[in-house]
Amino acid sequence: MDASYDVVVIGAGFGGPVAAKKCADAGLKTLMIERSENVGEKVISGLTIPIYGFLFGPDFIRDGSPPFERPADGIINYIIKDIDGGDIEIDDTLRVPRPFSPVIAFGYNTYCKPFCEWEAKKAIESGVELRTSTTVTDVIRSNGGVSGVCLEDGTRIGAKIVIDAEGSQGLVAVKAGIRKKYPPEAISLSDTYDYVMDKADVDRVFGYSLRFCWGWDEQKIAPPLGHGNGLMVWPYRESIHYIQDHCLRLDGGKVPNLKKRFREYHDNITTKLPWWADEVAPKSEVRARMWEGFEIYVGLDPDLRNMANHDDGIILIGDAAGLESTELCDGVPAAWFSADIAADVAIEAIRAGNTKKEFLKAYDERIKNHAVIQWSISGDNRYNLRYAQETKDIRLLRKFVHHAWGMGQLTHSLSPVLALAFRFIREDPGIITKWIRMYFRYYQNWLHNAYDYQGRSERRVDLENRPVIGEAVFKTLLGGLDFLLWILGPLIKILAVAGEKLSFLANPIMKLLIPIIRPIYKILRKPLAPVGNRLADRIVDFTDRADPALFEAKQPKQSTAPIHHSREA
Repeated sequence: MDASYDVVVIGAGFGGPVAAKKCADAGLKTLMIERSENVGEKVISGLTIPIYGFLFGPDFIRDGSPPFERPADGIINYIIKDIDGGDIEIDDTLRVPRPFSPVIAFGYNTYCKPFCEWEAKKAIESGVELRTSTTVTDVIRSNGGVSGVCLEDGTRIGAKIVIDAEGSQGLVAVKAGIRKKYPPEAISLSDTYDYVMDKADVDRVFGYSLRFCWGWDEQKIAPPLGHGNGLMVWPYRESIHYIQDHCLRLDGGKVPNLKKRFREYHDNITTKLPWWADEVAPKSEVRARMWEGFEIYVGLDPDLRNMANHDDGIILIGDAAGLESTELCDGVPAAWFSADIAADVAIEAIRAGNTKKEFLKAYDERIKNHAVIQWSISGDNRYNLRYAQETKDIRLLRKFVHHAWGMGQLTHSLSPVLALAFRFIREDPGIITKWIRMYFRYYQNWLHNAYDYQGRSERRVDLENRPVIGEAVFKTLLGGLDFLLWILGPLIKILAVAGEKLSFLANPIMKLLIPIIRPIYKILRKPLAPVGNRLADRIVDFTDRADPALFEAKQPKQSTAPIHHSREA
C-alpha cells in the first residue's frame, strides 16, 4: 500500500462529507476522495431538501448555518387538461399556512455545489484529508474482503473500512461485485434550465412555493405521465430552475427521442402557460442548461431494493445504495441518514477489530428499520401516474398528484416522520428547542444572505434597532421550555416511547380526517389570511432584527486532529 487509513470515503457529494466528518470526530484517520477538481462540480444543479432531512439529519447541519437559496413553504400543482384552452386545475393543499410560513419551512431550496462545499469544509475542519481530482477505479481485496482502493494513477490506498458515496453513476460497487448497475427503467434523465431572475421578481411571482405541472401526453407540456414524470419549477434567491425529466426506457423496451421531446415541452410551457409567459418570460434569462441522470424507481424493484449495500470492509450509502426518494426525486435526506448510520457502524467495527460482512450487516438492519428512509424509497404515487395516463382518468390523475405532492401526502408520510421525531425526543427532549432555534436561525440567515460559506461574514447586530422586548419574550419562552424539558425529561421520554410505538396510527387516522380537513381548510384559508399575514409579518420582522446569538445552538467540541488537505492531478 502507498498509504493507509482507518476509513476511506469515496465521493464528496451530500453523503460523503457527513460520514467522513463523523469518523474523523471519533478519532479515526479518514480520507475523502473526490474525482472532480472542485467539490460539488458533478452535482451543480439544485433541489428542495425536505425539512425532515434537517430535523433528523447530522447535528452539524441542524445546528449550523448551511447555505441555501430560499425556504420552501409548499407546492402548487397545476393539472393541465388543455393548455391552449386554459383548462387548468390547481392543487395547493400541501402548504405551511401563515403565520407559521415562511419561518417554519416545508424544506429549503439549494444549489448542490455550495452545500456540498460547505459540508466538505466542515469535514476538513474535523481532520478529514480531502483529495480532489482523484478517481477511484476499483477496490483492493485481500482475504476475500475489501481492504482499500486503487486510484486511476495506480496508487493503492489501504483502509479498514471503505464507505462508497460515489452516487448512482458510480461503478466501483458494480466492479467490486456488490451490486448490479441500475437498469434504464429505474433511471430518469433530467433536462434542467437555470434562469437568472431579479430577487424582487422571484419574490413576487413565486414567494416561497414550488410549482409543479402535470398533464396528458397529448398536451406536450411535460414528459409522459405514463412514466411518472412531470415539470417542476424551483425558485431560488435570484434565479429559478425549470426541470423536466424522463425515464431512459419506456414500456416495451422503447427508448424515447429525448432531445425532440424535451425541446417541444419546453417551448410549449414557456409560451403557452399563462403565468410563465406573462410573469416569468419577460423577467428572466437562461443562464445554463444541464443534463443529469439519477435513479428514481430503484426502491420499487424488489431485486434492486434487496441488493447488497455492504460487504467485508465496505458500506454503500445514499444513491450508491439506491436510496433516492421515488416520489420527491430527492436523495439528500437518505444520503445524510445513511452516512450517519454508516459512520456509526464503521466506528463500531474498527473499535471491535471486526470489519467482516457479518458485523457490518448492522448497517443494513438499521437502514431497514429507518422509518423515513423506507417510506421515501417505497412511495408509488409518481410511478402510478402511468395508470392515469393509460385510461385518461382525471380522477386518478388528481388522486396521485394529491397523494404525492398535495395534502394527501400526510396519509403516508406522517407515521414515519412522527416515529423518527419521537425517537429523537426519546433520546434527548432538548432537541425540541434545537429545532425551534434552527428554524429561526435558518430564516434569519436567508433574510441577510449570511451563511457560514465562502467567507461570508455573520450579520452585524444593529443595537439601536433590535426588538428588545421581543428578544426578552423569546428568550424567556425558550428558556422556560428548556427548563420544562429538563425537569420533565423522564416523563417526556416515556411519552415519546409510547408516541413512537403508536405512530403507525397516524397515517390511517389522516386518511379518515383528510376528507374533513380539506374542505374546512379551503373555506377558512381566505377569511383567515389577513390575520395570518399580519402575524407572519410580525414574526419575520422580529427574526430580521433580532440578535443572531438568540438563535444559536451549542456547537459540539471540535476535533483536535490536524487538518489535512491535499490535491492530486
